[in-house]
Amino acid sequence: MTQRGFDPGDDEDDAPEWVDQVMATVAAEVRRRRKELRMSAQDLADRCEEIGHPIPRNVIANMESGRRANLPLVDVLVLAEALRTYPICLLYPVGYVDRVQRLPLQHSDPTWDAMRWFTGDSEDFGMEDDMLRSFRAHVRHQRAALAALKGEKHERWKAETAPNQAEREEAVLAQADYAERALEAKYRLRSARAFIREDGGTPPALPPELADVDPPVGDTTEENDL
Repeated sequence: MTQRGFDPGDDEDDAPEWVDQVMATVAAEVRRRRKELRMSAQDLADRCEEIGHPIPRNVIANMESGRRANLPLVDVLVLAEALRTYPICLLYPVGYVDRVQRLPLQHSDPTWDAMRWFTGDSEDFGMEDDMLRSFRAHVRHQRAALAALKGEKHERWKAETAPNQAEREEAVLAQADYAERALEAKYRLRSARAFIREDGGTPPALPPELADVDPPVGDTTEENDL
């Protein structure tokens, strides 16, 4: 299914109904995904009830056939879980729908671009969110720090179990390199957490391996040992 964009030159009666298009996109993807999983409408209804938000079979059938007048957001969330996918994939079925309208009275966009707009992954529209950017940076730096710590641990084990001096020295050098990467990633992670706090947010909880990233309570200095 491909949605066409709105042309300001069209007659009003010919303008596509954006709300109906959004609902039709979700309904078509729910049906496609349900068929792909070989679930009946009743199977899907039963799964929604198990999740804790019943959506009766007749409601699902009416939605898929276009007879349902509305589609609450909570239903989209539960349907996505029941269909083992993400809510965003029901709204923007990348690969199955070529183009969608992000908002009414606009030209259609490639579905991938619309999805990136919805998730905040795109800056093509000239919009930024500092908190979102800080959290994305937090994820990147935390992954980098954990990966470096894992590499350092592995190289330490290789150094301790090396069968000869040459391999031991090579492992020691690699261990030092990973340790440096971990330290750099930790400092970047600390900065990301500081930006989140400065903007009035609360940083995510850290795994035990990175417990030394946050400064000790009461320490107001910018630099302190990790």
